[in-house]
Amino acid sequence: MTHSHRINSVEHLDDLLSDPTPGVVETLRRLDGDLLILGVGGKMGPTLARMAARASQTAGVKRRVIGVARFSRPELPQWLRQHGVEPLAADLLDSGQLAALPDVANVLVMTALKFGSSGQPGDTWAVNCWLPAAVCERFADSRIVGFSTGNVYPLTPISLGGSVESDPLVPIGEYAASCVGRERLYDYFSRTKDTRVSIVRLNYACELRYGVLVDLARQILRGEPIDLSMGAVNVIWQGDANAMALAAFGHCDSPPFVVNVAGPETLSVRRTCQQLGELLGKSPSFTGVEGTEALLSNGQLGHQLFGYPRVSIRQLCEWIAAWLKQGGDVLDKPTKFQVRDGRF
Repeated sequence: MTHSHRINSVEHLDDLLSDPTPGVVETLRRLDGDLLILGVGGKMGPTLARMAARASQTAGVKRRVIGVARFSRPELPQWLRQHGVEPLAADLLDSGQLAALPDVANVLVMTALKFGSSGQPGDTWAVNCWLPAAVCERFADSRIVGFSTGNVYPLTPISLGGSVESDPLVPIGEYAASCVGRERLYDYFSRTKDTRVSIVRLNYACELRYGVLVDLARQILRGEPIDLSMGAVNVIWQGDANAMALAAFGHCDSPPFVVNVAGPETLSVRRTCQQLGELLGKSPSFTGVEGTEALLSNGQLGHQLFGYPRVSIRQLCEWIAAWLKQGGDVLDKPTKFQVRDGRF
């Protein structure tokens, strides 16, 4: 990947986000069969699907990459087609539509409900638990990579450097509880049906249109005080998160293989805002007291298996500052990373 000092267009950004690592190319070279991506319409789905198509092409493997969503954005199916991905419209909560999906050897499950989950708990549990269970029944003979979240962990002392994969899951709030439920169901179906599964615990993916660093940079530009109560955070370039999720197909197992996908640093929110402020030419202001505990994941296992992230936090901050200063698109989907009580 060539790093320029500035990303000037959405096309350039999407190109970088979908650039496969050598590890992804090798994984998809060795993988047999087609790939079905469920929930392709979200923030990560389009560029992840495009990366899978690019890696398969680079590996010389003829493979269908099929992206399934309800497609609330009408322009997305055409974009996917242009980049080698077959769009397939379906409501996955409809049993008949789930049953009608094509049989494939590899399934990536990106469906999740987080924001608004405190106001509609039934929907949250249906999307985060019932649907993965239904997918496991429908694709019992396939390899499954399921997205999870670092929210399954409790807040831990910042000095410890984040939760590791073998730590106990102690969810805070209903959304996090439903995510533990999702993992337990993957575990159950993996063991009882011998389905090979990888669980990817992500926090937090970031690009130039959304993510923790974008949230902070926009607050600085608006002159809003930054809440320091969640005093530290993990951030990873979305292109690296895409790559690690696809590389996880090479580790599917029964019982499930579990891996944190997180940036290598424990970022101080205060220090990161000061860095962003310098790049934006605006001094941040702060509110609240930095707690000694935060929601943090230790990403070392993922880095060991899949390679160190290609884009540094410094590079990402520079890109974001330049993007916002030039009036680049943003998605207006705040991460709410500073929430400590689990209410989203």
